[in-house]
This record gives sequence, C-alpha cells and structure tokens, in this order.
Amino acid sequence: MTTDCPLIARTPSDLIAIVPFVLGYHPANSVTVLGLTGQDVTFGACYELPPPDCDDGDAQELALTVAATVARQEIQSLVVVGFGPAARVTPAVSRLMVALRFSGVRLNDALRVTEGRWWSYLCKDLRCCPDDGTPCLPPDSVIAAEATFRGQVALPSRRDLVARVAPVEGEEREAMAAATERARKRFAELLADDLGAARYARRICRAGQIAVRQAESRYRSSRSLDPDELAWLGALLVDRAVEDYALDRIKPQEWRIRLWTDVLRRVEQVYVPAPACLLGFTAWRAGNGALARVAVDRALAVEPQHQLASLLHQVLGFGLSPHMVGSMARPDRARRERRAR
Repeated sequence: MTTDCPLIARTPSDLIAIVPFVLGYHPANSVTVLGLTGQDVTFGACYELPPPDCDDGDAQELALTVAATVARQEIQSLVVVGFGPAARVTPAVSRLMVALRFSGVRLNDALRVTEGRWWSYLCKDLRCCPDDGTPCLPPDSVIAAEATFRGQVALPSRRDLVARVAPVEGEEREAMAAATERARKRFAELLADDLGAARYARRICRAGQIAVRQAESRYRSSRSLDPDELAWLGALLVDRAVEDYALDRIKPQEWRIRLWTDVLRRVEQVYVPAPACLLGFTAWRAGNGALARVAVDRALAVEPQHQLASLLHQVLGFGLSPHMVGSMARPDRARRERRAR
C-alpha cells in the first residue's frame, strides 16, 4: 500500500512501531517491506511466511515476485521486517534480501521481531544491536499516538481486517433477505413494459445513477441507507453501466469507504462483487491496500471471473500506486459506451 500521510521513522524501533499503522493491522508470522523516501515511510507490503514444508523453489519464487513488486515503487530505500520465530523468519528474509539485491533496490536494514524484541540481520554493533535483542516500543508510544491522531488504525490481526468486510448475520441478515426480495420485485416492475434493448439499458442506468447519488448524499452527511435502499442499490449495481458510473465518482474519502463497506456487508451474496470492487477501489485510492485486498478477495470468492475484480487483483498484486494507473476502465467499456450512444 501507499500512504499520502507518511510517518517519519528515525530508528529501527520507530519503523517496527509504524508497521501496523501502514498495513492496518498487527502482522504475525509474516514478512513486511517498508519503502522509504528520506525518513518518510511511503510504501508498505506484507506477505505470510512460507509454511515449514514449503518447497524451496516455491519460496524463492515468492521472494522474487515480492522483489519485483518493490522495484516498481518510487522509493529511495527499503527495510525488511520479519515477524515470528527465528527458524522461519531467517530463511524467508535471507531469500528476499538476495532477490532484492538482484532487483537493484537499496536495502537499509533487515530486522526480525520475536516476542516483543527485535534483531538486525545487517548490524553487528553490539552497542545498538545486542545479542539478546532490543525491546520494541510499547503500544502507547509516541509513534502510535501520532498515527492514531492522523486517523490511521491498526487492528489486532489480519483476521480482524477480514471481519470488517464479512457479511452481517442474525437479525440484520434476515432484514436484508426480506429487503432483497422486495428489491427483486421492484426490479421486475421497472421492466414490466415491453422495452427494446436500448430503452431497457437507459431505464436501468437512470435508476442506478439516482440510487448511487442518493447513497453518496446520505453517507457524505454521516447518515446511512435503510435495508430496502441498500438492497435496491445492490441489485442495480449488477448492471455494468451502473457499476462504472459509481466507479467514476470514487474519490479517496473516508465516507465512501463507509458507504461501500456497508453495502458489501449487507447485500446478499449474489450481489457482492460490485460493492466489493467499489470498496476495494476506494480503499486503494485512499492508500489502504490491505483493506482493498480483502475486499477484492470477497468479490473473487463469489465470482472468480469478475472482470473488474480481476483487474484490481492484478493492480494490487503488482503493487501499483494510484498515481501510476491512469484509468480503471474495463477493456470492453468503450465498446459498450459507443453501443449505448
């Protein structure tokens, strides 16, 4: 992920304290890479440690992929931080260090964090890097306070991040199921007339544009939609033209993240891909790559061939930042727009 509000790290302890706020969660059994421009942390990515029985060739291929992703970023230097037991972290970090050397990225330091202490793989000065490690900063450190003041959140784990986009349950789910049935009937009534293809497309698109603008107005003013409005919006977003309309209007605003999170969590599963992609795109534009990833994962779990989700999956996989990508339009979009005109 990238961030428009970089945090400043002056020491390895500062860097380690920043990691959860860059990722959005506290990592465990994983390797994190932090890109630096001067003392500013401007890029972060994280991947899980290869399992103990992982083939060495597969583990090396993973390291090369991560190094290639890092090389595409506009950063001056890099720090690698491995979280977990030494027996698993050291081989993973060593492979990545070799891969980074081949990619031409300047490595400032490589660290291991185990049970609240950290060690450097590069520094051999016992005055700053003793054999028994250095204590990590406490949870209420100045770095953590500064990040929290800026509105950056660090959830306890990636599992908690996934829970942010999980479907609602219980009474909320029952209410949305009933609202979805009403939305389907409303959709059928909208198309009750004998329409040609062009008039059909215009009617759906017009209804979708109204629903999107209404949702934006509500969430911009810190309000929300009721179950019937959410279900209706979810049904209309199935239409590609409506999804494109919502996509074109996205800006990196917190209220939009709340909007598309609510829609994603509440619509029935068949309607998940569109709001999941809209949340993923919004989070990516806002520099929250971790949230974007789990949102896109939900879309692909429901519809593996979904075109926009697949495109976002590639963008996130390549570690591309928003300013490196001009448009998120689907390949067939221009053709569909010409046909509509």
